[in-house]
Amino acid sequence: MTRRRARHAAVVGVALLALAACGKRGNPVAPQLRAPRAVTDLSATARHDGIELAWTLPRRRVDNTRLFDPGVARLYRTEDTGAGEPRSAMLVKDRIPGYTEIATFPLSDPAGTERDRIVHTDQRDLTFGRRYTYVVITTDTRGHVSGPSSRASVTFIAAPAPPTAVRAEAGDAEVRLAWQPPARLVDGTPVTGRLAYEIWRTPDPTAAPAPVGRTAPGETSFVDRGMANDVTYHYSVRAIRTEGAATGTSAASVVATATPAKTTPPAPPSDLAAIPSRGEVRLSWKPSPAPDAAAYVIYRAAPGRSLTRIGSVRPPATTFVDRNVPPGRYRYVVTTQDASTRANESAPSNEVMVTVP
Repeated sequence: MTRRRARHAAVVGVALLALAACGKRGNPVAPQLRAPRAVTDLSATARHDGIELAWTLPRRRVDNTRLFDPGVARLYRTEDTGAGEPRSAMLVKDRIPGYTEIATFPLSDPAGTERDRIVHTDQRDLTFGRRYTYVVITTDTRGHVSGPSSRASVTFIAAPAPPTAVRAEAGDAEVRLAWQPPARLVDGTPVTGRLAYEIWRTPDPTAAPAPVGRTAPGETSFVDRGMANDVTYHYSVRAIRTEGAATGTSAASVVATATPAKTTPPAPPSDLAAIPSRGEVRLSWKPSPAPDAAAYVIYRAAPGRSLTRIGSVRPPATTFVDRNVPPGRYRYVVTTQDASTRANESAPSNEVMVTVP
């Protein structure tokens, strides 16, 4: 073999090896497709103590593969007077020109547990009346960087002080709340205009409350309906100030608690009948239609006397024998008692009169 042929064979061999290696590894993936997906739900809310940012972390890459190695999230901010559109956000060399990085968040703890959502309050050099715009980017541990999130803009205005004198009154499957509006904003100036209010609730004092309703501006009461009876609920109220498109939310009020309870009595039994015999009276009735009937209570009275409770039976029983009854005339009624903690009792059934020989 000549030297030229030998050199050609070597080149062909290397090329074949390269092609074979590429076939084993599959087609290379463009770096931008390996980047984490951009955050889509960044929100910004003006609070009494700063601007609250919240977003959900992406769990997939741009090519829809699972993101197994999340790295960090970086939060960026810019500010302006609020005129016109906020500054656009573009990724240039892993940074957002015109924005300042204000916080970095590791996306997994030392044990490897991944975070699903981030909530952060920006308190850094905020000025009332300025508009602040935020974007966030995320990375993986290999350095792939997502595109910028959607922008979230908010004008930072002075929030109200918390509402005062919050009262919670329990009813049947409901809680009625009322409070006094705050007189001043957190900057010390008086409140002007009507405030709306957001109501927060939790059945567990150790758990974080969740918002359950919001009033119209100027309303200082709220009814929380559809609650479970015999469960204690803990409530707080936040005042919301609106100025143009800007809002400011107060700190939570002092917590008020209430325990709804059933107060509506069950339906009584019906068609009470009595059969007397020597020394006893046999009673029977049709059951109450109440789904939570827990007991039937039997009452007896001699002529001219008040009815006195003489016994009870539990459903599904609908009969009772009154024993050791002295001779004489007696009247009987039966009531239904429900299973609530108050043990509400119905109106009496029809009354029957018997003579015991």
